[in-house]
Amino acid sequence: MMRSLWSAASGMKAQQTNMDVVAHNIANVNSYGNKKVRAEFQDLLYQTLRDAGGTSGNGTQYPQGLQIGLGVRVAATNRIFTQGPLQTTDRPLDVGIQGEGFFQVQLPDGTTAYTRDGSFKVDSNRRLVTSEGYLFIPNITLDENATVDSVVISSDGRVSDTPSGGDQTEIGQITLVRFINPEGLYAYGKNLFLETSASGAPIESEPGSDGAGVLAQNTLEMSGVQIVEEMVNMIVAQRAYESNSKAVTTSDSMLEIANQLKR
Repeated sequence: MMRSLWSAASGMKAQQTNMDVVAHNIANVNSYGNKKVRAEFQDLLYQTLRDAGGTSGNGTQYPQGLQIGLGVRVAATNRIFTQGPLQTTDRPLDVGIQGEGFFQVQLPDGTTAYTRDGSFKVDSNRRLVTSEGYLFIPNITLDENATVDSVVISSDGRVSDTPSGGDQTEIGQITLVRFINPEGLYAYGKNLFLETSASGAPIESEPGSDGAGVLAQNTLEMSGVQIVEEMVNMIVAQRAYESNSKAVTTSDSMLEIANQLKR
């Protein structure tokens, strides 16, 4: 069987995965704090027919080897944590991060998750929560009779509100978490990430200190996906898939010719 059939087939499979990644990026172009995902590829094993530097029949060495590649595979999907654009929303509980860092939230099972999505809400107990109702960490609870519109969040994470007829009161301190290798985080869905052994332990600090970014109230970090770039990537993936499919049909035609030699 011709090697090119299997090599081209592996290329088609790889481009299918590449297209899945591109489609995911496009689908999340409006997800708050979303980061672009990039498929990375590696060539497969090579069949070595002759080693470089091997001795030839006349006592000299071959300057190059003779190796035939056996295709490609998807090696990883890399999430690119570049800063997304901040969009003004004029909503007091919308908080964007300018720089490195993640907010912390508590999942129902007690696990701590991390997010760049700063579109927070207030639950029936006046606690700060995510759109899914997950509790913000550390716990921040609005004062009784204080409205959401009175909430003030400083760039270094200090949270204050003003009860009706009272004075402005500090009610909490937002902290951010950084990771040595944020690309190693596990994508949980719902704009959340989980710690893994590859990401390293979380490094907690106040915004603006120890390398953590600063906060911007009344803004949200938009998706880091560039739609034009993804459209170009989609065209490249389509053409690569098409070229690999032509290699399959060409290999098949060559086998057909070989099968007809006896006729």
